[in-house]
Amino acid sequence: MANKAHILVTDDERAIRSTLKEILEFEGYTVSTAESGAEALEIIAKETIHLMFLDIKMKGMDGLETLKKLRETGSEIPVVMISGHGTIEIAVEATKYGAFDFLEKPPDLNRLLLATRNALSQESLNRKITKMKERLPKLPPILGESAAINRIKNLIEKVAPTKSRVLITGANGTGKELVARWIHELSPREGENFIDVNCAAIPPDLIESELFGHEKGAFTGAHQQRKGKFELADGGTLFLDEIGDMPLEAQAKLLRALQEQQITRVGGAEVIDVDVRVIAATNKKLEEEIEQGNFREDLYHRIGVIPIQIPPLDERKQDIPALAKAWLTKLQNDDISFSNISLSGGALNALQDRSWSGNVRELQNTIERLAILSSDGEITEELIHTILKPSSNQKSDLTELVHAENDFQLFKESAERLFLKQQLEKHDWNISQTAETIGLQRSHVYNKMKKYNIER
Repeated sequence: MANKAHILVTDDERAIRSTLKEILEFEGYTVSTAESGAEALEIIAKETIHLMFLDIKMKGMDGLETLKKLRETGSEIPVVMISGHGTIEIAVEATKYGAFDFLEKPPDLNRLLLATRNALSQESLNRKITKMKERLPKLPPILGESAAINRIKNLIEKVAPTKSRVLITGANGTGKELVARWIHELSPREGENFIDVNCAAIPPDLIESELFGHEKGAFTGAHQQRKGKFELADGGTLFLDEIGDMPLEAQAKLLRALQEQQITRVGGAEVIDVDVRVIAATNKKLEEEIEQGNFREDLYHRIGVIPIQIPPLDERKQDIPALAKAWLTKLQNDDISFSNISLSGGALNALQDRSWSGNVRELQNTIERLAILSSDGEITEELIHTILKPSSNQKSDLTELVHAENDFQLFKESAERLFLKQQLEKHDWNISQTAETIGLQRSHVYNKMKKYNIER
C-alpha cells in the first residue's frame, strides 16, 4: 500500500489492546483501539480502517454481533477474530459472518504478523478491484482519429507511467477531465483513488480546508475532524480542475505541499506525509494570468512539467461523425426510447459544417436534442437546418478549413469534399452536369461522394 495501513484493535482487556498496539506500531502500522463493539463501529464510521482485530467475548455487544452489524453496513474491512476460548463452532460462526481469520489468545507473534500481512494484502486487492469496477463504466474512450487527437493519445501513453505532473489546457467542453482520468487509468496508480477538485466551485475561504482538511474546532462550523483531498488522494491522483481560478493565498500553500509532499490540516500541528500525483487543468491562459498578477509563476512551473493542449472541436472536425455516433449510441443504451434513431450521412455532414463554440459538450447536447425532436427514426440534414440556428461566429468555409487543419493531406481532402459538395448543390445534385463542369468522369464523382460520405 502507498500509505501506512490503519489497524483497529477491539478488545475489552486493556492489556491485550496495549500489547497488540505496541507490536503493530513497531511494524510501522497506524493503530487505533476500542474497548467495545459500539466504540469500534463509531471509529469505523469516521476513520478509514484497513483491518480490525476483534475479540469475540466482550461485555455488551460481543465480537460476533459487532462483526454482523459491520457487514450489515456494507463494509468489507477484513476482520481477524481473537479469543481466549476458541472453539471450532465459534470459528465457523465467525467465518459465516465474513471473518478473514481466527487467532487464539495469547496470539503467537509470527502467526499474528502473518495474519496481518495476508489480511491487508487481501484488503488492498479488494479495494483496487472495487475501484476499477466503479470506474470502468464511467470512463469512455477518447474518440477521434484526427492528427491532433492522436497526438494527445500518444502523449497520454508516454506520460501516464511516470510520476510527472501534468497541466491540461483547453476551452470548456473539450474533455480535459477525460484526459486526466485516462492518465490515471494507464498509470501505476490506477487502483488507487482519483480525487477531483473544481477550484472554481469552492469559496475562497474554504478551499484550504477542502484541499488539506481541518481539525475539530478549527473554525466556526468545524464540528469534527475532516480529511482533505490531498489525504484522500494519498497513493493516487489529485485532479485540480480550473486551477487558474484558485486564490493566490491557496496557491502558495499548494506550492508548499507540492514541494514538500507534506500537508498540515487547518487548525492542526501534525505534519502529514502524502504521496500524490497532481494533474491540473484550466481554460485560462496562465501566462497572461501570471502577467496580471493572478497566478504564481513558480506554481505554474511546478504543475506544468508536461503540458497537454486539447484543441477545440472546430480544429478537429473530422472527429465529429465518430463523436456524434458514439453519443447517440450512449443515449440508446441509457434510454430505450432512443433505440431506433439513426443519423443520416447528410446529417453528419451538416454537423461537420457547423462551428462548435461549446466543443464536445455542445455537440453531445445537440445530438440529444435532435434525437428527441427527430421523426421517422432518423436525424436528417433538414432537421438540423430547421432546429439549429446558424452559428453566430461562422467563418467562410474555406477560411475555416485553413485554420482548422494542420495536416496538409487532411486539408486537401477536406477542401475537396467541400468543393464537391458545393458543386453538387450548385447543379441540383445532377451528377452528369457536375462531372462535366469540374472536369471529372462521372464514376470518379460517385467514388468521391462515397469516399467523403456525401449524400443529398
